[in-house]
Formats: sequence, structure tokens, C-alpha cells
Amino acid sequence: MDFKLPKLGEGADSGTVVNLFVKEGDTVAKDQTVLELESEKAVASVPSTVAGVVTKVFVKAGDKISVGARIFSVGAAGGVAATASEPVAAAHVPHATHTTHATHAPAGFAAPSNVPVAAAPSLRKIAADLAIDLTRVRGSGRGGRIEPGDVRAYIQHLQQIAFAAKPAGEAAPAKPAPEQIDFSKWGPVQKKPASSLRKTIARRMVENWNAIPHVTQFDEVDITALLDLRKKYIAAYEQKGTRLTVTSLVLKAVANTLGKHPIFNSSLDETTDEIVFKDYIHIGIAVDTEAGLIVPVIRDANKKSVLELSKALEELGRKARERKVTGEDLRGGSFTISNQGAIGGGHFTPIVNKPEVAILGLGKGAVKPIVRDGKIEARTLLPISISYDHRVIDGGNAARFTVDLVGAIQNFAESEVKI
Repeated sequence: MDFKLPKLGEGADSGTVVNLFVKEGDTVAKDQTVLELESEKAVASVPSTVAGVVTKVFVKAGDKISVGARIFSVGAAGGVAATASEPVAAAHVPHATHTTHATHAPAGFAAPSNVPVAAAPSLRKIAADLAIDLTRVRGSGRGGRIEPGDVRAYIQHLQQIAFAAKPAGEAAPAKPAPEQIDFSKWGPVQKKPASSLRKTIARRMVENWNAIPHVTQFDEVDITALLDLRKKYIAAYEQKGTRLTVTSLVLKAVANTLGKHPIFNSSLDETTDEIVFKDYIHIGIAVDTEAGLIVPVIRDANKKSVLELSKALEELGRKARERKVTGEDLRGGSFTISNQGAIGGGHFTPIVNKPEVAILGLGKGAVKPIVRDGKIEARTLLPISISYDHRVIDGGNAARFTVDLVGAIQNFAESEVKI
């Protein structure tokens, strides 16, 4: 009997083997953790769905595998191995650096298999005439039977892929091959393979930058009163087992401001050209870890108190640094905050985290001379940078959002902080 990689959740169809906890000859029990898989910035523990003695292992640390790939085979306790009936899934390519599009089924449809399909003879003939592989079509009928509508949906999906890849009347530009440079010609060098997380970050950043026309709005916020408020209540929050930070206070102000400017909490559905306005406010917090940037999501931030937000920030930050976040922790965000204040620096241009349409960057607060009521005073100013998707948000919207956010931070109500 083979243990194959199961689907771990929505969008979790593949990943890289981080740790394998079994070897040939080991006895495994059902629900025993046998594998750690890194996928989309999260590391998930994979439990076994079979029990017995491991007779053969098909993967090792570093392998890239997809749902359905064989992990290992088990036999009876006496050591009799089950007969392998299927080849390793096509997407299982140890240490592969790339895969060709031909090995992947279109999104939303099944990968090709050797299992006979259930379909009417007339439908089989139509599929044969059109050179359609019915093993790639997911049947919606009883027992997975393929209906005419399933074939139509599959054809429409192939058309969408074709038009997306090559716009009408325009040839898709060929991507130039990367130039390999021998840097050792100019001096000693060291090489370190990019981690799976680093590759994911690089891919997502390129996709986001190329797909979204970015504009960044800059401003400064006087947080002198906010720092005084934090100082006043920091001990009370410590007694509750958490830290009151500027980030948790800004997070509350952002959640309140998003409620007044729903366009900043929206997404663009590029398949229908519709703007999706969300009735929830889930805010992603970029966490700087040794492995790279991870963005776990705080759900319903607008419904949480500052105390609850402070606890959520601390918990998600710890999980991110320990690589304990799950794929679900990273999905569903509607706005993102990236805070570099603890490191230093001022304004910067954060990249929008698609499918979100905006992101807030926070720099390091600095004491500066400010004129207030005709007098020069020393005030602490916090640099903020708001990048947004110009397809959805206009400059006027961005200016109004920025003004309201600055006001929400500078005039933060003490009643919001009291426990």
C-alpha cells in the first residue's frame, strides 16, 4: 500500500520536503507525523493515512512534490510489501529547478491518470474528435461521471489560458534566458542555495510588481501623544501577559480607517473585471524572520480590542519566527502592514500583496522640530508609506485615506486603550 501526499488545504497542492521522519524498516501508525512540507511560506506537518512497515521510501529532503506523489510504501507487519501499482506523480521531480507547463493540468481540473473515465459513448466520440483527454476532465455526475457541461467547461478553461498566454493579435514575448556570470573572476565568492521560502518570496514579489501599477503616498504622523498613551498603559498590558506596542495601536487605527474607506479593503477580480468589497477586515502583518519575510493574518481586526490585537500580534509573530504558521494563517488578508521601525529607516515603497490593493509601510519614528501654534516644539514623527493598486484606487482616494489615517493615529482615543 502506498502513502501519497494528500491535499493539505485550499491552494496547498505542492511543496518542498523539509523533513522526512521515516525510513525503510520503520513501523508507522495511522495519524503519525511522517513528513514536514514547506508550501507558500508555511511548514505543515503531514500525518500518515496508512499503517504498517515501511518497505520503500520515494522522497528525500529537498524534493519538490505535488498532491498524489508517492511518499513511501508499507507492507504487513511481517514485512510483505504491497505491490506498487502506479508510477510516481509527474510533478515529483527531485531537486527540480523548473517544470514545463505540459506536465500540469489546467487549474481546477484533474491531472491525467490511467484510471478509466465514466462517460457516455457519444461524449467519448466528441472528445476523441476534438483531441480532448477525458482523464483531465473532472466529472460532476454521480460517481464522477463526466457530463457534456464538464467538457464545455474544460474547453472554456483552455481558451482562457490560451488568451491569457497570448493576447489577440500579439505574440507573447519570449522570456530571455538568464545570463550566468562567473563572479569568481573578480575575487573569492561563496554560494548558498536559495531556500524554498526565498524562492517563494522572489516569485511573489515579481508577480505583484509586474501585475500591479504601483503608486506610493508618503506622509508623517505626529505620534508624540500616542507614545505618551502607550507609556501610560504599558504596565497594565504587561500584567495581562502581553506588550502594548506602537504597531498594535496603529493596527487599531488602520482597522478603523479601512472601515471608512472600503476601497482600500477590496480586491480586483481580474476574471470578471469586478471590484470585490469585503465585509471583513483581515490585516496581514509582515514579520521579519531569519528565513525571510512571512505575512500571517489577523482576522476581524476591526472587531478586536487593542488588548486582543496586542496578544494576536505577539502570538503570530512568535509562530512566524518559529515557522509554525499554517497555510491558513497566511491566506485571506485584505490589507497588509509592514513595520521597519524596529530596524530603522524612514520612508520606503512597499509592494502590494496581491490580491490586496494596498499596503502600509511604517518607518522609524524620529524626534524633529515642528512649528505648532507659532512655536517650535520637539515632536516624534513617524514616516508612513502607502502603496496602492492604481487600477482600483485613484490619487484622490489615497490622499483622503492618508489624511484620515494620520488623524486616527494622532487623535487616538484613550478609551480604545483602557483595559
